[in-house]
Amino acid sequence: MNSIPVGVLMGSSSDWDTMQHAVQILQDFGVAHEARVVSAHRMPDDMFAYAETAADRGLKAIIAGAGGAAHLPGMLAAKTVVPVLGVPVASKHLSGVDSLHSIVQMPKGIPVATFAIGAAGAANAALFAVALLASHDPALRQKLEDFRAQQTAAARAMTLPA
Repeated sequence: MNSIPVGVLMGSSSDWDTMQHAVQILQDFGVAHEARVVSAHRMPDDMFAYAETAADRGLKAIIAGAGGAAHLPGMLAAKTVVPVLGVPVASKHLSGVDSLHSIVQMPKGIPVATFAIGAAGAANAALFAVALLASHDPALRQKLEDFRAQQTAAARAMTLPA
């Protein structure tokens, strides 16, 4: 069985500017992961094989970026029972709104958790994956609780100009 619990997929290398934020969070938490380019449009057989073998390989979550009107998160979700966390990647022409719509408008029965457009969405998708894993890993849960406490302390320490 694979000891990599999270897959980070993107449709092209140009999505890396956004998806690297998910990878950074996973690294910060010490969560093993794999990052790959698997295009739903250019590599459909590879994408189907990835999705169909995800559970058997031990994946617990797949973070998938969609740029433009790409369908990677939804197509993965249609072919696996592993939770798919969709990240809309900002596009040149519609600022990622097209990406958001391609993920959030999945038909009933094909669930994809959908996050904010861009870097914040990628980071939050990774934090969501960490939370999923932490429900069965007390050490990871403690790291997540510490992270949240640090965020709260930082927010409380913020001062506004007089």
